[in-house]
Amino acid sequence: MRRSISALACVAAFACAGGAQAQDFYKGKTITVVVGNTPGGGFDANGRLLARHIGRFIPGNPDLVVSNMPGASSQRAVQYLDQAAPRDGTVMTIFNFGLIGESKLIPDKVKVDFTKYNWVGSIGMDIAVCYMWHTKGAKTLAEVQKIPEVVMGLTNVGTSNDVNQRIMSKLFGVKLKQVAGYPGSAELRLATERGELDGDCGAWGAMPADWLEGKKVYPFLRTAPILPPDLPKEVPYAVDIAPNKEAADIIKFLVSSVEVGRPFIMSAAVPAERMKILRDAFNAMVKDPQFIADATKQRLPVMPRSGEEALEVVKGIYAASPDVIEAARKLAND
Repeated sequence: MRRSISALACVAAFACAGGAQAQDFYKGKTITVVVGNTPGGGFDANGRLLARHIGRFIPGNPDLVVSNMPGASSQRAVQYLDQAAPRDGTVMTIFNFGLIGESKLIPDKVKVDFTKYNWVGSIGMDIAVCYMWHTKGAKTLAEVQKIPEVVMGLTNVGTSNDVNQRIMSKLFGVKLKQVAGYPGSAELRLATERGELDGDCGAWGAMPADWLEGKKVYPFLRTAPILPPDLPKEVPYAVDIAPNKEAADIIKFLVSSVEVGRPFIMSAAVPAERMKILRDAFNAMVKDPQFIADATKQRLPVMPRSGEEALEVVKGIYAASPDVIEAARKLAND
């Protein structure tokens, strides 16, 4: 009995020591938030929003810095986590959620299994809308369908704006011309203002305030089931107006990763006790009034998912039937 008590005491002491070490780990440390996109877009804004606030909820109050690492639709930033970054809990990445679906549609190009990462959490769902610039005169989907050629920009194949543009074109008959070569959503917006592009399919929350106040854009289709308060109610949800059930199922699969939102992930090699600290900090941050006020000021939606909840969404995407995946693959890559 005496030996058993001693053994339990040793185990408890070891656990306490390990817990204390984990609590002290971030003191004096710097956490890098790697944004897989160029500065100025919605992913960048969410990365910087987190970096301004989460440190207050991490024991040791570490500093946070943001580093932009665009490339391959943000796949470069994801792969960096295991290829070159420290795997000690000091590097996290926010990436384009469109890659999740692409990892099933084109696994030869997107060689990533998103169930193999530590998920920190997601601040908010990406509410994507297709819109036209005001000078084009088209305000509804029916009016856009009548235009002989609609010119929109492309950052990379497989990104969320590419997927939404293909839904708009292949399933709703919009005569689309895609122009490639734009680094990110900020560059797409500038090109639209200059008249190079007719519009885009992008995040409603990342829409510049002066565009909305000046009624410079007309949203005509959305691919998220949620209708934010400042988006006109008449803007239809693509699934609701799909031409048939097969089309509706394809749309659901292609946009299902939108439910993950703006996701933050870390290497699977990060120790479990540090992941718990960061997940607890994230969950506390998204409830904080100061954080919410900052997000609201920037029109960034706060519809958080915990790391565990986001991972369950990913697992659901990966469980889609082969028939739906094949039909979605044909539409996305045709």
